Amino acid sequence: MVFNTGAALLDAVVLAAVSRENQGTYGYKITQDVRRAIEISESTLYPVLRRLQKEECLETYDMAIDGRNRRYYKITENGRAQLNLYKSEWSIYSRRISEILGEV
Repeated sequence: MVFNTGAALLDAVVLAAVSRENQGTYGYKITQDVRRAIEISESTLYPVLRRLQKEECLETYDMAIDGRNRRYYKITENGRAQLNLYKSEWSIYSRRISEILGEV
């Protein structure tokens, strides 16, 4: 994609991907889900996940899978509120860009 992805848009897409899984989801799955919209490497994703956890938008828990611990991420109420704000802002932003580009 030729457009740069800002931090807020990346946060919004990550929160949306995590919010789709009620019991939480793990990093590799989040990467695959986010890649449906934005090209991202795991090395870019994990700092975003840590920051969202620090901001109390995500919480984590570990689960043993095939003898290895897998870290799961789950959206918090804070994260849901932030995601709702992003959705509202995205609706306005994308409509304005589409208008300017002549698509509406």
